Amino acid sequence: MRQILRSVRAFQHVEPISIGTQLHRHLRGAIIRGELRPGQALSESEIAKQYSTSRQPVREAFIKLAEERLVAILPQRGTFVVKISVADVLDARFVREAIEVAVVQEAAASATPSAVKDLRDLIEQQKAVVHGRNEDFLALDEEFHRTIALSVRRAHAWRVIEGIKAQMDRIRYLSLDDATPLSVIIEQHSRIVDGIEARDPVAAAAATRAHLREIIVSLPDIAAHFPDLFEPT
Repeated sequence: MRQILRSVRAFQHVEPISIGTQLHRHLRGAIIRGELRPGQALSESEIAKQYSTSRQPVREAFIKLAEERLVAILPQRGTFVVKISVADVLDARFVREAIEVAVVQEAAASATPSAVKDLRDLIEQQKAVVHGRNEDFLALDEEFHRTIALSVRRAHAWRVIEGIKAQMDRIRYLSLDDATPLSVIIEQHSRIVDGIEARDPVAAAAATRAHLREIIVSLPDIAAHFPDLFEPT
């Protein structure tokens, strides 16, 4: 539980959402960043004590994490962080592409100058991220895709994507060091916005597909480099 102890200071009960949801987000981020590693046991009672809450919100967080296939809840044994499943990553990418391509086509058909400016601003912020600050870059990457969805009032579509992409996020975090340079992702984001700004749904969709399929290219190298993090295939 030492990894959780190092991150507990960042957790505060300040958002107008449930403690269970806040805990889920906090633990989810720790798993994606590799602070909680595959095989590590998570204790309801210990986490509740460390985060100054009851066990019920912890249990709720565990259930959400299990639905995202980030942990396994084993009766009589406990809750454990699971290894990355290549099959889950590829399935999530397939579903995400189907949703996001449809969303970006809508954005290209109805983009406002304000929405395009917001996306360009996010790309400039991405360019300013210091090498090695993967967490900062991923937060901006997340905001980029979320902004596209919200620009065409597809908040629910984005929530669906959030619910299926946890395994993808683990790969994306690992890939930013070597497998996929930040410059490549930024260029892909720029092409998506170019298509949206030009009101060209075909170009925007093609750029989005290329961007989301980047993970297929990087996945074999990442799995070979971090074999202890992956389920056997």
